[in-house]
Amino acid sequence: MQFKHPEILYFLFLLIIPILVHLFQLRRFKKEYFTNVRFLKEISIQTRKSSQIKKWLLLATRLLLLAFLIFAFAQPYFKAKDSKNSRNEMYLVLDNSFSMQAKGQKGPLLQRAIEDLLEHIPENQNFSLITNSETFWNTDIKSIRRELQQLKFSPLPFQLESAMAKIKSHQAPNNKDIVIITDANGLQPKQLKSIDATWNTVFITPEAEQKNNVSIDSVFIQQTLDNFYEIGVKLSAHGEALKSIPIALYNREKLIAKTIIALEGKEKTMNFTIPKEDFHGYFSITDNSLAYDNTFYFSISKPQKINILSIGDVEKSGFLSRIYTADEFNYSNFNLTSLDYNGIEKQDAIVLNELNDIPQALQTTLKTFAEKGGNVIFIPSSESSVSNSNSFLAGFGKMQFQNLQRSEKLITKIAFNNPVFKTVFEKQVANFQYPKTQTSFGISTSNPAILSFEDQSIFLTSIQNPLSSVYVFAAALNKQNSNFQNSPLIVPTFYNMAQSIQKTGISAYTIGENNPILIDALLGKDEILSIQNKDEKFIPIQQILNNKVKLTCTDYPQQAGNFAIFKQNELLKNVSFNYNRTESNIENNSENLLSDFTVKDSIENYFDTLQTDRSDNNLWKWFVIFTLLFLALEVLIQKLVK
Repeated sequence: MQFKHPEILYFLFLLIIPILVHLFQLRRFKKEYFTNVRFLKEISIQTRKSSQIKKWLLLATRLLLLAFLIFAFAQPYFKAKDSKNSRNEMYLVLDNSFSMQAKGQKGPLLQRAIEDLLEHIPENQNFSLITNSETFWNTDIKSIRRELQQLKFSPLPFQLESAMAKIKSHQAPNNKDIVIITDANGLQPKQLKSIDATWNTVFITPEAEQKNNVSIDSVFIQQTLDNFYEIGVKLSAHGEALKSIPIALYNREKLIAKTIIALEGKEKTMNFTIPKEDFHGYFSITDNSLAYDNTFYFSISKPQKINILSIGDVEKSGFLSRIYTADEFNYSNFNLTSLDYNGIEKQDAIVLNELNDIPQALQTTLKTFAEKGGNVIFIPSSESSVSNSNSFLAGFGKMQFQNLQRSEKLITKIAFNNPVFKTVFEKQVANFQYPKTQTSFGISTSNPAILSFEDQSIFLTSIQNPLSSVYVFAAALNKQNSNFQNSPLIVPTFYNMAQSIQKTGISAYTIGENNPILIDALLGKDEILSIQNKDEKFIPIQQILNNKVKLTCTDYPQQAGNFAIFKQNELLKNVSFNYNRTESNIENNSENLLSDFTVKDSIENYFDTLQTDRSDNNLWKWFVIFTLLFLALEVLIQKLVK
């Protein structure tokens, strides 16, 4: 037992006062004479004995009364079991990602967590609150009650490392209590390493009762017809998914198609046909689980002709003119000697067709061209210098040519999942007429192959950049060196390599992934572009690239939807934004993952335990009670003991 005011115990010396009073009889007795004392003698003895007992009882009660009163003022207590952490700073990490929309026993997980925090955090408890989207430093529950009640779901997935980095940056003299409230969806072991081992870290992991969920993952153009697009929509089922769900397609809020889709496995792709014109709408499904991934917004711009420039010998480039026809492309070919460098920036794709040497000026121009969103297709010449080719490729990424190999090779492997061939084949084919080459260069790169030789070496690969792609062949394609021009692969390969995502294809960006948007626009000195719809408007980061503007949206917009890019009041292009689908799988597998951490079943349990372990057991009230009891006992002794 310890005392908050041990100096008051010196008053225990006052106990000597009642002892002195009782030991020394200060009262003087007066003699009375009686004629017959035979009867008085017996009475006198009895009175003297009872008087002595009463005096000792009064002495004991007064000593105890005074002692307990002094102890009460000294405030005795038993030290708390976890007293060393009683001054720790508290940090609450609240996951408000979309997976917290799932319903638990008492309602949506996030809503229930907020209610528990408001109900069970002591009003005098100081803490800092970190969510996916907001941070509140050194506050209390009264100060942020309104903000907590209005907290919305964040499109950003739960990032434990980010929260821990914020806490580490907040210097504090004492140790830290970290309370992490999350459903642990997508939590990885490497993220747990960001937690400082010296912190007192506790996980509270609310669990969803309904773990089944269906999400729309992507929308893509399956096939381009003369007057129509065949678009595919891919759905994923998590848990024990529904057997069938309704799906609807809207264009500018107008319903244009609706059907029932049967979910036979974990993934399902369904095709729809729409007119080949501007489209600004979304797919929508209905399930009984998460709502955020039930809608996928996308835009398709009316096709524009793609500008293709081929640099090389006219005779060797004849096959390109047959692929890049006038109805879809503006195709032109120039020899290196007659090339106008100023016209390169107006192109969407450049084909370097078997140039023996690429001048340094052209290398620099093409590097700038790719940085501004143009595709580059490099077909080497059998006479090309390895050093010259490597100098050119070094401007785009890590890829190197090796010495020319003069041996016949068959092209036998196709990367069917690569964007170049993803929409070409209805099913993977194993037997086809293999094209071949007589000579080829070895390619050293970490990039995956699009087409491969039978010895697993690369025939076609690419360097992917945020705005463009650089495609590299390992061999010349002239008919003396290869029969690839006669292969069925030639048309889809070159057709898809030349496609510009800015002019064709689906515009659907993911919030938070920072994929840049390239748009044709000429801006004046003080002009800027804005992105807006009826509910939200923001100004993205923008970089002027001659006659184009590169837009970077970072974490905007805050809500998914269909938007438009404006130059003042002029509509330039429709774009769409969707939430990241990483939260769609709500099956919680955190039991083994968090085995090295303390896990509490509820917020109420945690704060009750914290109060018990870190609060001193004060005893002064008991000493006051005993003081009053001895005071009452003294009164009873005075009245009842004769």
